[in-house]
Amino acid sequence: MDISKDERLLDETTLLVSETDAKGVIVYADENFVKYAEYSLEELIGSNHNIVRHPDMPKAAFKELWETVKQGKVWQGFVKNRTKGGKFYWVYATVFPFGNGHYLSVRKMASRDEIEKY
Repeated sequence: MDISKDERLLDETTLLVSETDAKGVIVYADENFVKYAEYSLEELIGSNHNIVRHPDMPKAAFKELWETVKQGKVWQGFVKNRTKGGKFYWVYATVFPFGNGHYLSVRKMASRDEIEKY
């Protein structure tokens, strides 16, 4: 898939929420995540969360994320995701343990200033 230079911008009040199991498989996705990812709910549920991973994101960032949450701690950071159509969007993500071996990710708009520092 071609990754374009087209960015989708979240607005200040939009939250994207998803839940994964211990292997990173999506078990829940809210309507905002579905909308911005450009996948249907059926395509997301049962898929690994890396379905939206942008190739610009270093694998080390996700290694740190998983090491942190598997220790029962909250992870926060900036993430560049890709859409099904090849666009991208930046978020500030908070990921935390949720229930038995599950993880909840809540993402909000990342400001231009924050992204440029990243």
